[in-house]
Amino acid sequence: MRLGELPPAARQLADAVVDAVEAARGDDAPAYDEAVARLAVQEPERVGLVLGAVVRQLLEDVYPDGLAADEVLDALDDAVRGAAAWAAVDTEVLVSVVAGALGIHEVDTPEGPERPRSVRPVELAGQAPLLVAALLRRSRRPLRSHLELAFGEIWRAETVELP
Repeated sequence: MRLGELPPAARQLADAVVDAVEAARGDDAPAYDEAVARLAVQEPERVGLVLGAVVRQLLEDVYPDGLAADEVLDALDDAVRGAAAWAAVDTEVLVSVVAGALGIHEVDTPEGPERPRSVRPVELAGQAPLLVAALLRRSRRPLRSHLELAFGEIWRAETVELP
């Protein structure tokens, strides 16, 4: 689905994502804060779906041979190092963003299964674009392409009728 074809609310969400990621790529804290504020007031479920789909696609694009723990740590390290000088980075939220994007709902620990912590919408809006910006540095495709695929995936999932 092309970004220009999106309904107004979805277009506002896409614009906020683009602005936040571009500000993160440029280490522009004031622009990032403004874009994150716009992103944080969007419908939380939609923000999570879109950012989760974009992160998942980027991980698949950057690591086409599969994703192991070392690759996840590498991606998280890139995000933290890329933003630590100018943004408040929360590694626990970044881990939850990756877990959510990959559909990991429980993590096995010696004490038993543990659920990744729930991320508040403002935390998602403030941290996920940092990870997206870091992954885009290694991606073969631009953000626009990943966003269009994400919205297309969401649109198909919402329009498919169950038998």
